[in-house]
Amino acid sequence: MSHAVNEEILISATLQETRVAIIQQGVVRQLHIECDDHLGVVGNVYLGRVRRVLPGMQSAFIDIGLERSAFLHADDVLESRSDVGIKTPIEKILYEGQTILVQVIKEPIGSKGARLSTQISIAGRLLVFLPQESHIGVSQRIESEAERELLRAKLQGLLHESSGGGYIIRTMAEFSTEQDLRADIEYLNRRWNEIQKQAKLSVSPQLLYQELDISLCVLRDFFNEGITKILVDSRETYQRMVNFARDFNEGALLRLEHYVGERMLFDLYGVEEEIERALLRRVNLKSGGYIIIDQTEALVAIDVNTGGFVGSSNFDDTIFKTNMDAAQVIASQLRLRNLGGIIVCDFIDMRSQADRDAVLNELKKYLAHDHTRITVNGFSPLGLVEMTRKRTHESLARILCEPCPTCSGRGEIRTTEAICHKIMRDIMREASQPNAREYRILASQGVVDLFLKGESQSLTRLSNLIDRPISLHVESVYGQERYDIILI
Repeated sequence: MSHAVNEEILISATLQETRVAIIQQGVVRQLHIECDDHLGVVGNVYLGRVRRVLPGMQSAFIDIGLERSAFLHADDVLESRSDVGIKTPIEKILYEGQTILVQVIKEPIGSKGARLSTQISIAGRLLVFLPQESHIGVSQRIESEAERELLRAKLQGLLHESSGGGYIIRTMAEFSTEQDLRADIEYLNRRWNEIQKQAKLSVSPQLLYQELDISLCVLRDFFNEGITKILVDSRETYQRMVNFARDFNEGALLRLEHYVGERMLFDLYGVEEEIERALLRRVNLKSGGYIIIDQTEALVAIDVNTGGFVGSSNFDDTIFKTNMDAAQVIASQLRLRNLGGIIVCDFIDMRSQADRDAVLNELKKYLAHDHTRITVNGFSPLGLVEMTRKRTHESLARILCEPCPTCSGRGEIRTTEAICHKIMRDIMREASQPNAREYRILASQGVVDLFLKGESQSLTRLSNLIDRPISLHVESVYGQERYDIILI
């Protein structure tokens, strides 16, 4: 397997958060942000308690000690599986109040609780340990069949020394020695024994095993021979990583550096600017076109536009060039923004089947660099490309942003005219109150200005109709849609 050349990892850590940027040939390819007061839970193992079993949905809600109950589907219950393809119903396996060992496989996202599995997996640097399984799997990213078989044989020869269980050989195990594999097996078995021991002594709900924080995950999951350096701007984080690398990944020690420059690390590499751009809806293309990215609760919609690009020959070439540029940028933005779930790309319509095939192949080529599982379908009859990208963590926008308090996340607000008309309808509704001597409108400057100018006659007619005075008062802290009607 060939690794990216000139790849660097930047780690910027403060008391509040740790941010990781992966730079390939000077370009930011991935961003990971972990807030200290909201650490991720994927990979954590808990002793949980069944709160509710839902036979109709073939699922259960499990209390693992988080704010919301976690969700366990029958497909993720190891005991429900069968060699003959017949699944045992979840109500035959679980009951309310039952204590159960579970692992988080998907973060709580939006209004949904964490998703769980009863199949425990513990990741090492070279192997993933599956203590309840017995098979040996090999990462699909190790392309050489000879190397795959060699690794499988090496691991098989070492398993008699361990306490059993199944393993998945990770991509970074390619060309590893028996000594490397043995060290990983011993590490993973120690972790599993600690989990089992803790489970016997604990009362649910209880955290039994916590996944590594993002700075240590860098050494376990991201480090490869293509990494030229790992720069860390926090002395404390750097020292923790050095200690971890000594025990777990000595090869990374030579690449670890404590950054002490005067400029902020992310400023030096332009990462702060890239984060700002990754929060915008619009992304410009080199050709002059642009894409619009909209993230909803259920899916991500990406729209490709030619913009000001007119091309040099004919309109079909312009469309093709824009779509080819968009394919590269879409693949990059999915990684950078960590967008997942269902993704729908609306490329500009192309008449040529050859052009459609070329754009689809370009998209797949650049998506192949993504370590997250992606499934891409061809062009639909409506000219849309549909894909799915495994979503285990919140997207960059969900971590760094919140719904706008003015528009409540709609992305647009009512006009001042619409607000004025709504206020007058509300006053008509309240006009039946016999004790009110006057109606006072508290609203933003823009709404009050419109009442005093364009809507002054309407307000006067309304005052005459209800036979009560209406006064206006500006509330400088009110957004355009906010108002109150006070009965005096």
